[in-house]
Amino acid sequence: MIEQHIEELRAELNACIEPSEHRQIETELEIAQAELIMMLGEQDGSINAEPPF
Repeated sequence: MIEQHIEELRAELNACIEPSEHRQIETELEIAQAELIMMLGEQDGSINAEPPF
């Protein structure tokens, strides 16, 4: 699901010509990619998302 969202954002970014919209989509894409990295890291155990306390 998140992978599909990332692909859709990439497609929007490639089609975007307005600078402010381009920056907004770029930011959304970066957030979605970070979320995916966190999810994958939690699944394989390489990232512990629990607070240290």
